[in-house]
Amino acid sequence: MKPYIFISRKLPDDAVAILKEKYDVHMWDQEDVPVPYEIFLEEAKKADALLTMLSEPVNEEVLNAGERLKIVANMAVGYDNVDVEAASRLGVTVTNTPDVLNDSTADLTFALVLAAARRMVEAAEFVKEGNWKSWSPLLLAGQDVHHKTIGIVGMGNIGKTVAKRATGFEMEILYHNRSRKQDAEQELGAQYVSFDELLERSDFVVCLTPLTDDTRNLFNRNAFKKMKKQAVFVNSSRGPVVNEQDLYNALQEGEIAAAGLDVFAEEPIGSGHPLLELKNVVAMPHIGSASRETRFAMMKLCMDNIDLVLSGNPPKTPVKKK
Repeated sequence: MKPYIFISRKLPDDAVAILKEKYDVHMWDQEDVPVPYEIFLEEAKKADALLTMLSEPVNEEVLNAGERLKIVANMAVGYDNVDVEAASRLGVTVTNTPDVLNDSTADLTFALVLAAARRMVEAAEFVKEGNWKSWSPLLLAGQDVHHKTIGIVGMGNIGKTVAKRATGFEMEILYHNRSRKQDAEQELGAQYVSFDELLERSDFVVCLTPLTDDTRNLFNRNAFKKMKKQAVFVNSSRGPVVNEQDLYNALQEGEIAAAGLDVFAEEPIGSGHPLLELKNVVAMPHIGSASRETRFAMMKLCMDNIDLVLSGNPPKTPVKKK
């Protein structure tokens, strides 16, 4: 009997064709609607492998149900939806998709920097709504990005790729990380500083840190108060790293100038979310890695990892228990 693989979202047929040659592959039949938990749990009971997204809670109940389960391939860099400790205890390999999305996520992150600084979404809506009646010297004037200071919180691979983008704008690059990154300092001229110093000196504060117990609500009212009044805050990592009410208050009261957000505490957010009421917020639907080339590369990496593990080999990108 062929090993059973369950994929928690509908993926293009040509992307899964290679797996179907060797395995019994079943997919949830919708691309934009999450698989109900009860169905996901039933599929886990039958599965030798799960290919999951961030929306699926691969918790201890799911892992215990998967008596045949050998691998959970999570199609993301993050894996806070997976109980890695329980998986390790039960002998289930967990993999993610690092590196293949560095450039695409860095592009989107820097696009948020530019869009928030130059009020691009606000300006586009201004034109579409028929409000452009004449020219004026400070019509929708934003602020420059070039020659400013960018502070990157979380200098992993994506952080370093964002820093490379910043060098083209001749920016001063500050960073804060759990450990110093000598390569970023030597190659890009990045300066390691404390979290507080980064907040105080940066014109653009970019959050790229993973979600951990230490980083949850890292960006709170106290943090926003330390930023410059003209500072722009960008988050492309995980929503719960930010206290959204505190961010709303900081923007509403002019403590910081603008925000560019690709992630939120609960996703998807509704149109009534308070942050969406603010013109100085650029909001994206978690599309950091959403180029066709990158998403197909992420799919392929998941499938390569599944094939390797089910064939008795080590995966390319295992997640290690912390």
